[in-house]
Amino acid sequence: MAEHFEDLRAWQTARALTNAVYECTNKGAFFEDFGLRDQVQRAAVSVMSNIAEGFESRTQSQFIHYLGQAKASAGEVRCQLYVAKDQEYLSEAKFDRLHDRAEKVSRQLYRLIQHLDESDDTSRIRELPADYLT
Repeated sequence: MAEHFEDLRAWQTARALTNAVYECTNKGAFFEDFGLRDQVQRAAVSVMSNIAEGFESRTQSQFIHYLGQAKASAGEVRCQLYVAKDQEYLSEAKFDRLHDRAEKVSRQLYRLIQHLDESDDTSRIRELPADYLT
């Protein structure tokens, strides 16, 4: 059972995504593109923030709502990564790593939302089994 939002694997993946986004946006031509840089950074931060905010709400319906917002932000990150790749701010390998991480958190969020939707126990937020990792 997850006691804190930091215990959730989706939040941990979102944190890793955010750190990776900041690492590649804070240098080179990507750094000079203020609009795209700020937007992709905000979207990445939004993924982890919405997971935390929803978890802290401690109601299942609100948690599911915030997880949906986090999933939407993960999609926004993926979209912006294509823009960065098309502008040649990211190598193919860096794009693939970031995109894969954003897609992983999106899958984790989808599975967590499914789990919560199917769960009869609304009194506590619970962690998912191992298949939630992928």
